[in-house]
Amino acid sequence: MVFESFAAGQSFLLWSTFVIALILGAVVNKTNFCTMGAVSDMVNMSDLGRMRAWLLAIAVALIGVLALEPMGLADIGAAFPPYRAGQLMWAENLLGGLMFGIGMTLASGCGNKTLIRIGGGNAKSVVVLAIIGIIAYFMVNPFPGTDQTLMSVLFYDWIRPLAVNVGPSQDLGTLLGGSGSAATVRLAMGALLAAVLLYFVFRARDFRRSFDNILGGLVVGLAVVAAWYVSSNLQVSLDGESYSLRGYVQNWDFLADSGAGKPADSRPLSPQSFTFINPMGQSLGYAASGFDAGLLTFGVMALAGVIAGSLLWALATRSFRFEWFANGRDFLNHVLGAVLMGFGGVLGMGCTIGQGITGVSTLAVGSIITFGAIVLGSALTMKVQLYRMVYEGEASFLAALITGLVDLKLLPARLRRLEAV
Repeated sequence: MVFESFAAGQSFLLWSTFVIALILGAVVNKTNFCTMGAVSDMVNMSDLGRMRAWLLAIAVALIGVLALEPMGLADIGAAFPPYRAGQLMWAENLLGGLMFGIGMTLASGCGNKTLIRIGGGNAKSVVVLAIIGIIAYFMVNPFPGTDQTLMSVLFYDWIRPLAVNVGPSQDLGTLLGGSGSAATVRLAMGALLAAVLLYFVFRARDFRRSFDNILGGLVVGLAVVAAWYVSSNLQVSLDGESYSLRGYVQNWDFLADSGAGKPADSRPLSPQSFTFINPMGQSLGYAASGFDAGLLTFGVMALAGVIAGSLLWALATRSFRFEWFANGRDFLNHVLGAVLMGFGGVLGMGCTIGQGITGVSTLAVGSIITFGAIVLGSALTMKVQLYRMVYEGEASFLAALITGLVDLKLLPARLRRLEAV
């Protein structure tokens, strides 16, 4: 897709993102596609329906990338954020994923679900969004009058040195096949993983009969693929040469007639797909600037589109309902959950959609670590909550934690502290 001006190309990117996100928001609301709900159903009821929908979304996104990348229609290596970076920040992926998984459980939903709930009338999620946005913004942007961020103050000095340089890329194709045969191995590994996921998903008769779960998984996966395609294939033509949107901004002083319309940062014009924690910080910055057009990004439009799509579905089905905190404990749980999601989402470089689907579609090891850590953090939190509730406060947090780890087969049965429930 070649445009005669940067403004036209950027406008197409932003509005295409909004439309894809609008469809995503409406379908997720309609089908109740929810990653926290998927973990909850699995842990508390042994129901894998929504977990299979999540895995279907991963498989569809993965197949899409496997099809687009060899044809040059998805530039994953230049993605924002850099999923395949040579620095494997495993500790940040692990800690961030655990924090995010715990946080989304306390706050009743992940980043995407927070936006869906806002569209459906849930005012609690507006508070969650605001808190996540503030933390996400200051994790990557300095405090006023300083050069310090929350990341540099709280995490950088002790966690970044744990990162491991794995070479040119951390994707499974490069790690297993080397640079020379990375594409071939990546295709083989991706196809195998997708086939295993699809087999597991569709082997269940109940899932095959669930229209909503199939629709949710398909649409979420296809939305991720569509965003990869659109953001990777926009060019600006000038004097017979073509430039990517990011390349144009990086050479703005040489290519543009004036500074008008120049984005504040070129990175958000890189190839990318859906993720929702960093965009919450971007949206806060955009609003705080007085809606400066230079700060309008893919992420901001994705966030707005999901809320709008959810709102439209809620209004069309008359399911829009105002909801507020039930009590002080409910408020504190949501606040704590939002704080953990804000920190964890930036540390882990994504959320359940951003790393669990978009990131895994790139076969990046860091994304796979974050995905596993999110599921573990959420499942363990649910176990602790369950035992604390059943034992009505008589069981200590440590006893509930150890018993939860036993239930999840992460500790031997002999260490169980409480009777199974």
